[in-house]
Amino acid sequence: MLTAFALSDTGLVRPGNEDGYLCDEALGLFAVADGMGGHSAGEVASRIAVQTVDAFIRRVAEPPDAGWPYGIDPGLSDAGNRLRTAINLANRRVLRAAESNDDYAGMGTTFTGLLVCGGLATFGHAGDSRLYLLSDGAFRQVTRDDTWVAAILANDPSIGPADLARHPMRHVLTNVVGARDQFDLQLGEFRLLPDALLLLCSDGLHGMVGDSVLQARMQAGGPLDAMAGDLVAAALAAGGQDNVTVVLVRPGESA
Repeated sequence: MLTAFALSDTGLVRPGNEDGYLCDEALGLFAVADGMGGHSAGEVASRIAVQTVDAFIRRVAEPPDAGWPYGIDPGLSDAGNRLRTAINLANRRVLRAAESNDDYAGMGTTFTGLLVCGGLATFGHAGDSRLYLLSDGAFRQVTRDDTWVAAILANDPSIGPADLARHPMRHVLTNVVGARDQFDLQLGEFRLLPDALLLLCSDGLHGMVGDSVLQARMQAGGPLDAMAGDLVAAALAAGGQDNVTVVLVRPGESA
């Protein structure tokens, strides 16, 4: 039986919260979206993305089939193709909204989505929100950041992250939902062990709190609502420079 909990906080600096999230245990659908753009466009972009993904996953959960406007990837499970299609639809709708209103020009959003069906976890990702997995004593970042720094490090492994820590372009995103017709959607699937604990979060958390702290808080265990509160509190204690959104998912014994 899946259990999950989500918590979002404006933080200590930003005037509003442009993060959006999904947390639906019954559907097994979870997501974090961190919007960007002027005139509250970031909030609009993240809202369109999460609403579009939620609506499509709900439609295909029941017959008749809603169709597959982006085709089928035979390398993915049925759940994987559902999530792939849903995020591609979100990209199109955010882009169309941006084109229809001058105030929304250039808006976009990160998106990290997770669809859990039985013991299979499928993720779809663009941007620098993240999915982490704690399982069998090991902790890892599942998604790959779409940032200028990540691209530089991938192309030249000899450069250390510390060398880029103060670079003015370190937070520049290279790929988001809704900025252009074609975008790079990271997709992956993996089996969940019964002891697994998953964390989806915006960069308001991982940008303020190191992975070692995230791992320690998750390994401490306990109720998910308390764990989420501890994680958000850690980001605020570190300065709370951005909106902070946390979604925790525990598959349970039946996964």
